[in-house]
Amino acid sequence: MGRSIFCAEPARLLCRDGESALFSRRTRGFVPLPLEVREDNGLAMSGMKGVIFDWDGVVIDSSAQHERSWEILAQEISKPLPEGHFKLGFGQKNQVIIPRILQWASEEKDIQDLADRKEEIYRGLVRASGVHILPGARELLIALQEKGVPAAVGSSTPRGNLRAIFAATGLDRFFQAVVCGDDVSHGKPAPDVFLLAAEKLGLPPAGCLVIEDAHAGIEAALRAGMRVLAVATTNPLQDLHAATDALESLAGVTPDRLAAVFLK
Repeated sequence: MGRSIFCAEPARLLCRDGESALFSRRTRGFVPLPLEVREDNGLAMSGMKGVIFDWDGVVIDSSAQHERSWEILAQEISKPLPEGHFKLGFGQKNQVIIPRILQWASEEKDIQDLADRKEEIYRGLVRASGVHILPGARELLIALQEKGVPAAVGSSTPRGNLRAIFAATGLDRFFQAVVCGDDVSHGKPAPDVFLLAAEKLGLPPAGCLVIEDAHAGIEAALRAGMRVLAVATTNPLQDLHAATDALESLAGVTPDRLAAVFLK
């Protein structure tokens, strides 16, 4: 609900027709600000300076291609896939997934070779089938751009994958900074990806809101000193209680809604 402004003395306020006029509490009572002015004030008052988006599961959904690429790689190298491996590894770097979750290799070169091959398979699947932009993501990015709120990508995704999807979707025009798994030594749940994204935006971590879908990403955002909005694309809504706030999806989410999360 919009706030009303009471004036003890005459004050010049913006009217609905865009012109200014003098009002006083004595003669006119209160004057509600136009909706767009109230929303902008709420955004400014929240302290939210920028938004950092995780990638897969927040902006786009290519989980089926990721899961299938692990299956194809497992067949190629004749290795088993542990039950529940995909959910356990979601949001983490391949350099963590391969040795710790899959236990396929321990030597750095072997891990990197497997990771490179997995992503090569993934990009082939994406080229063949395309990717799905999740509901509300593009609309929110457009609205943030119109409000002048900078946005960044903070993802464990390798840069080659991001470039391929940017080329296919044109979404790169909405981001002032992009940080991927290749840019940091420690992936999520370490906070490095989000801290570097904030640095590239020129913003303090406390001024950034993160949008995430994975538990590792939520933990990383909190460890970075940021508020985090979780979306239930990968995990059930009831399992996202660690986040500052959680929603089923970004459908219908506005910058003002993000500012409300930031005030929690």
